[in-house]
This record gives sequence, structure tokens and C-alpha cells, in this order.
Amino acid sequence: MSGPRPTLSRPVGPRPSIGWPLLPVPDADGGLGWPSLDASVRQSIEMILRVTPGERLMRPAFGAGLEALVHQPNTLETRARAQAAIVEALRRHEPRILLDAVAVDPGQDARELLITLSYRLRPTGTPVTLTARAPVGGA
Repeated sequence: MSGPRPTLSRPVGPRPSIGWPLLPVPDADGGLGWPSLDASVRQSIEMILRVTPGERLMRPAFGAGLEALVHQPNTLETRARAQAAIVEALRRHEPRILLDAVAVDPGQDARELLITLSYRLRPTGTPVTLTARAPVGGA
């Protein structure tokens, strides 16, 4: 049996999953470009950290729920809860990364947490460190 044979100049294999840009803005020609794998993962992680479970339609478990800590004091217990929520949310919702470490420390201001994520991009193995801040109650 014979039929059409695809001829490709690039190797055939699974492509890394790239999501729709977080804030799609047209370029000078009016086209929408796709983000790189690294940018797509960073945008996804930002969404996971910002969203509270129950906020997104048809994805009731999506998000880390850090907003629940806004009125909590900046204590070791609060930071441990934030770390556990972040680890669980990233493992559940971002399969493109291998999570190496999540550190949640008090920020310079007593009303914020400093979050440091260390991960590797699963398709390429590229190590990435990302920092974020989350508001909490007070000292």
C-alpha cells in the first residue's frame, strides 16, 4: 500500500506545549505571536499563584489559593501553608516543569512573603529560578 509520504525538514516528535499568551498584544503587523516555552511556563506559574481555587470556570481546583493568606500573620506556620499550597498547585497544574525547590521567606516588609521557585523545564532541562511576592497580614 502506498500513499503520500510526509517530507519534513525538522525532526518529528512531540512539541512542548505552549499556551495562549497571558496578555495577547498584536505586534506592529497586527499578528499575535506565541510565547517561548520559558515565557509560557512563567505566565502559567503566575496565573497559578494568583488564582484562588473556584475562580476559573470549569477548573474549580485551579490555583494555589494564596489569597486566603492575605489576613494571616507573617509567621512560620503561614509560610509553611503557603509553601505546601504552592507545591501542590504547581505539581497538579504545570506538568511542563520539574519542581526542585520552593522557598517561602518573610519579605523585607512584614506584610509580604518572598517566594522563590527553582524548577527545570521538562522538555529541555533548562534550570529556572523565579521569585514572587505575596501579601499577608502583618507581624
